[in-house]
Amino acid sequence: MNHRTDSATAELFPGEPIEAIAPGALWLRGFVADNANPLLGAIESIAAAAPFRNMVTPGGFTMSVAMTNCGKAGWITDRRGYRYTENDPLSGKPWPAMPRLFTEFAARAAAAAGFADFAPDACLVNRYEPGTRMSLHQDKDERDFTQPIVSISLGLPATFLFGGLSRSDRPRRLRLESGDVLVWGGPARRAFHGVDPLAQGADPLTGAYRYNLTLRKAL
Repeated sequence: MNHRTDSATAELFPGEPIEAIAPGALWLRGFVADNANPLLGAIESIAAAAPFRNMVTPGGFTMSVAMTNCGKAGWITDRRGYRYTENDPLSGKPWPAMPRLFTEFAARAAAAAGFADFAPDACLVNRYEPGTRMSLHQDKDERDFTQPIVSISLGLPATFLFGGLSRSDRPRRLRLESGDVLVWGGPARRAFHGVDPLAQGADPLTGAYRYNLTLRKAL
């Protein structure tokens, strides 16, 4: 599998600002900006079926970021640990189906980073409000680490922390705007990453919120 950003990659998306932030990691600025409205509409439909909730970590800490899921599997955390489930533990029903719009954008973004035929089966939807944050962590509950992570930002801007394979590695700070997409896989697949506390603000579409779609191949 090819993990590089070159002229051939840039030609896939003419006019899109593309930046390689690490081997196997790509930043696509404004990649879905023109489609923010339908993406947010899909999030509203997902939340109507599986409401946002603040999950509890195995150590008993309540996460500040509210979460929900869609797809064949959803990521959850509680006192029993971190894991994927096929049903929403609040309702006992399957998670809402993943919108086709999500899978199409995820596949296109992954292809730009050299990951062909990416077909996510899980999407964790995070909702941030001012003051909420995500501590440095690795995405490591999936079964197939050859598949990348695709992260879509909507709403308020955020400072994203992208580190190395050790928690002690100093992370790079990226200011993500609404419509930006990050892809990381290959040698960067288990990179530590997080989000600084969200600053106060008002987005024309989302108000005082930032939404993040994190698409994975979980099963």
